[in-house]
Amino acid sequence: MSLIVKDDDLHELMRQWRRDLHAHPETAFEEHRTSAKVAELLRSFGLEVVTGLGKTGVVATLQGHQASERSIALRADMDALKLQELNTFAHCSQHQGKMHACGHDGHTAMLLGAAKYLSEHREFAGTVVFIFQPAEEGEAGAQAMCDDGLFTQFNVDAVYGIHNWPGVAEGSFAIHAGPVMASMATFDIIITGKGCHAAMPHMGVDPIIVAAHLMTAMQSVISRSLNPLESGVVSITKVHGGEAYNVVPDSVTLSGTCRTFSSEVCDLLELRIQQQVNAIAEAFGATAELDYRRGYPATINTPAHAEICAAVAMDLVGTENVKLDMAPSMGAEDFSFMLQQKPGAYIWLGNGADKESKSLHNPYYDFNDNILALGANFWISLVYTQLSVNQ
Repeated sequence: MSLIVKDDDLHELMRQWRRDLHAHPETAFEEHRTSAKVAELLRSFGLEVVTGLGKTGVVATLQGHQASERSIALRADMDALKLQELNTFAHCSQHQGKMHACGHDGHTAMLLGAAKYLSEHREFAGTVVFIFQPAEEGEAGAQAMCDDGLFTQFNVDAVYGIHNWPGVAEGSFAIHAGPVMASMATFDIIITGKGCHAAMPHMGVDPIIVAAHLMTAMQSVISRSLNPLESGVVSITKVHGGEAYNVVPDSVTLSGTCRTFSSEVCDLLELRIQQQVNAIAEAFGATAELDYRRGYPATINTPAHAEICAAVAMDLVGTENVKLDMAPSMGAEDFSFMLQQKPGAYIWLGNGADKESKSLHNPYYDFNDNILALGANFWISLVYTQLSVNQ
């Protein structure tokens, strides 16, 4: 299938849109310029546009030439990260401390390119819903859009998402039949002892000792509580406590994150951590409080829709360039909220596997403009496949 891959004019437009967005990054729920630009372009293509879902989200609909009750949604995220860009090319960030370091500028440009093409070639039956989502980076913009009635107002049959993936070769896809991204939970453990002079530790209760034993014990949660065939991560990423060399502090705070692929494993990790917090603190005469907060759920593809995506991708780039056995990521993604409401799939598009390809969330990262046409072409092919006039 060869729809727009060779359309140099559309590819150049997407490159221009992408680089403009990269130069003007906006973080969670502040994507006002980005949303306005997206909405303006979509209206210029002749789509019906709704703004304000999830605060700064944009949703557009496009009807095919043939009437049908069938409908699918295609999603791109729009927000940037709070990160200082270190690149020096012409389109680098103009906003101090903000950067498109995850490729959302590219995701937005690809979906805009698909919308433009499809608006001019409506040889499909049904409705395409284009979702431009805010606040993916830690602020659950997908949930905000769902809470605002996204799928009540736009009752689609399935929803799909694409994320670029450094480490996967340009021109390739990685598609999972089940889990793609992990759930995320964060925690704070406040350990309270009794402060005293460091030369007289017997006069107090040392929360640092409690914290040290607890950090060691928590590393056994995965290895000794979890089925070896399951996956999970417990990481302590912050330790705060003490102000002076000669003072045992009153309290220490440990903070970190847990990652799993199922709610049952997440429940187990919380239970085991809570048990260790209670028991170890009591053993040393201290008290401790666990604040365990569920964040994004796991992103789990519907197998049938992953299979559809794989077939479309294979048709575009060949079977040898579609990876079906790549390990899922322990990173988290809020597209999971959409997949909890609708069946669908979230796939990875190779951003490049060479040594020059920077990882996501890296201050030197930049989206690979060479894959813009392939990403848009995937969206177009998926629409023609799912909303075929022959069905």
